[in-house]
Amino acid sequence: MPVAISLFYTSLLVILYLVLSLRVVALRRRYHVGVGTGGHERLELAMRAHANFAEYVPLALLMMLGLELGGTTPDGLLHLLGLMLVAGRVLHGLVGLNLSAGTSPGRFLGTLLTWLMLIVSAIAGLVAVVSWWLAN
Repeated sequence: MPVAISLFYTSLLVILYLVLSLRVVALRRRYHVGVGTGGHERLELAMRAHANFAEYVPLALLMMLGLELGGTTPDGLLHLLGLMLVAGRVLHGLVGLNLSAGTSPGRFLGTLLTWLMLIVSAIAGLVAVVSWWLAN
C-alpha cells in the first residue's frame, strides 16, 4: 500500500477527532445548548479543543501525505512525525484543554509537539523538493 503510514496516522486522528466531537455533543446535551457555549466553561474548552484540532491536523496530515508520496522521506521519519502529531493532539485536546483554560503541561507539550511536527515536515518537504529540482 503506497500511503500506508499516512493512512494509519490519519485513521488514528479521525478517531481522536470523533472523541473530541462526542465530548462537545455530550456537553451540549447536558447543558441544553444548541449553538455557542451558553456561558459554560467546560463546553467552551471542549469546543476549543475540537476547533484547534480541526485547525492544525489537516495541514499536518497533508504534509505527511506529501512526504510519503514523494518517496524520499524515510519511513522512520514519517512514523516519528505521525507519533508527534498524535501525541501532541492527545496532550493538547484530551489532557490540556480538558483540564484548564489556562496554561498546563498537557497544553504546552501538545502545542510544542504539533508545531515541531509541522516545522520538521516543512523542512523535510523543502529539502525533498529542492533536491528533486537540482537532480532534474
